[in-house]
Amino acid sequence: MNDRLLSIEDLSTYLQVPVNTLYQWRKTGKGPAGFRVGKYVRYRPGDVDAWIDGQAAC
Repeated sequence: MNDRLLSIEDLSTYLQVPVNTLYQWRKTGKGPAGFRVGKYVRYRPGDVDAWIDGQAAC
């Protein structure tokens, strides 16, 4: 992945899960770490990759 910040729609496409699932994961703390930029949620690609690696270890 590149260093561009991902929107929730970008992450949905990348992980192939619905946007609503990502919002639920965010609400319950189960998904990758995201942060707000104004009113938008953004994800760092490195954080997403680390989260994926952690999921694979489970």
